Amino acid sequence: MSVRRKRWPVVCGVVWSLLFACMSFYWAGGGSLGVETLGPEISRQAVLRDDSFILVVWLTGAAKVAGALVLIALEIRWTIRFLPTALRFAAMIGGIFLFLYGLLNFAAVLLALAGVLDLPVDRYSAWWRIFFWEPFWMAGGLFYFFSGRRASQNLIIPKQ
Repeated sequence: MSVRRKRWPVVCGVVWSLLFACMSFYWAGGGSLGVETLGPEISRQAVLRDDSFILVVWLTGAAKVAGALVLIALEIRWTIRFLPTALRFAAMIGGIFLFLYGLLNFAAVLLALAGVLDLPVDRYSAWWRIFFWEPFWMAGGLFYFFSGRRASQNLIIPKQ
């Protein structure tokens, strides 16, 4: 298997992270396209431009960029012995949390649509979350997890 084929989770994870960060920066900067797909409470806070809420959106964008940097760092041959292991664990654990976040939100929104849970979500944003947002989170989790896993399996990549 070529080295390029082994890097697909890292490349996909970096693209996922940066795309997601751009969305956060767009919304934090005042953009409103697509914000109604997130739910009525988030939409309301975005329209009100509450300072603390906007700060959180900027910080989440920065965290997504930091995640991309962790994935890129997996591709570097570090001379510091513990750093590759720390990066692999960070990617894998982060991936597990991202996946579970999406999965649990997916289940909660489904239960809200079924009338089992009373959540502040309208049908429009609920369908967006079921078919886009929560699967998007889960896909990112898989990219991060498999990036860390691939890095742990390929500590030394042979040249071909």
